[in-house]
Amino acid sequence: MAATLVTGPAAAHASDDPSQILVFSKTAGFRHDSIPAGVAALRALPGFQVTATEDAAAFTTRNLAKYDAVVFLSTTGDVLNDSQQKAFERYIGRGGGFAGIHAAADTEYEWPFYGRLVGAYFRQHPAIQEADVVLEDRAHAATAHLPQRWHRTDEWYDYRTNPRTTAHILATLDESTYTGGVMGADHPHAWCKTLGPGRSFYTGGGHTAESYSDPAFLAHLRGGIEYAAGLVNADCRPENGYTTLYDGDTTGWTQAGPGSFTNTDATLTSTGGMGLLWYSAAEFENYSLKLDWKMAGDDNSGVFIGFPPSDDPWSAVDKGYEIQIDATDAADRTTGSVYTFQAPRAKARDAALNPPGQWNTYELLVQGSRLRVYLNGVLINDFVSRDPARSLAGHIGLQNHGTDDEVSFRHVRIKELPDC
Repeated sequence: MAATLVTGPAAAHASDDPSQILVFSKTAGFRHDSIPAGVAALRALPGFQVTATEDAAAFTTRNLAKYDAVVFLSTTGDVLNDSQQKAFERYIGRGGGFAGIHAAADTEYEWPFYGRLVGAYFRQHPAIQEADVVLEDRAHAATAHLPQRWHRTDEWYDYRTNPRTTAHILATLDESTYTGGVMGADHPHAWCKTLGPGRSFYTGGGHTAESYSDPAFLAHLRGGIEYAAGLVNADCRPENGYTTLYDGDTTGWTQAGPGSFTNTDATLTSTGGMGLLWYSAAEFENYSLKLDWKMAGDDNSGVFIGFPPSDDPWSAVDKGYEIQIDATDAADRTTGSVYTFQAPRAKARDAALNPPGQWNTYELLVQGSRLRVYLNGVLINDFVSRDPARSLAGHIGLQNHGTDDEVSFRHVRIKELPDC
């Protein structure tokens, strides 16, 4: 299997070298006493070489080029002058990465570029207390290790605007589990986005010093910084209007053929086969289907679309299309291919693909006879159906390929689209 290609500044480092991270914690307003604990924790994260500073003079074009990502750690107020801001804008415009922690949202209110980069500005917060963080995306490296509900203690920010239309929301706050939140039922807490070729990650957590000794929170930060640095891929396009088909509940799904899927922690994992778990409750014609998947190793599976109802898994093989998941095979039978019909764009696929052991996200966009396959937000296959015996419209299903194949799936969701 081809290694994941890292784009942007991170490509300058060999895979075994630590990523260069600039941690910036200058404050021109309120100063969090957790900053030293945060700096120490980030220095201790494996895989990173951290330079920590509160000197804004570090923000020059030449100096920033050394770093794979810049972390704003509970910065507050106006921390960069005009020339430093321009240097940082150039850095992001050339594919640099940004990770914002907690009060990074309480920073540079009069700098529109920064507002777009961080995603939303701080509004207010209630007292420190326990609350439930609800995960919307459990494929991103910042959240894949977390439960669907993450109960913890922190200072919970409200924001002046909701970033959902411009960022991909990773987690929200359940305001019913604490007091004083004012954003309502849709209260984003962590998100990711792109700004041109640049990558951005933000989390509202990290007010308390205790956060920086919490393994789950540290893994959250590490995954977010890895994304910002271009070390892992994710689909960070805004996502709205999808209906969940599977997020732990298999109602509406039917197993055809041998083998099955285990269903644990809102995760389906293939066992035995060759069979198919198909969504028998509805057929779909024009739609965007999204789902998260992970290979354990060199494994085989696929997502089937456009097949008629049947308790025979071979019906999907003979009358539908399979979008393949396989680390190593012939070009038209490997990850991202429309199986035996059309290979993916190999260079784009290899650049977007996370390796076995890490989660990936597919979007299968069906409009009439056209199928576009997106891997972690990148278009890797653009296919037109011309076989009169097959259709892109019909049922969807997940393959359990065989005894030696282990592929897991999370968060299957769909958005039906108008007729072409």
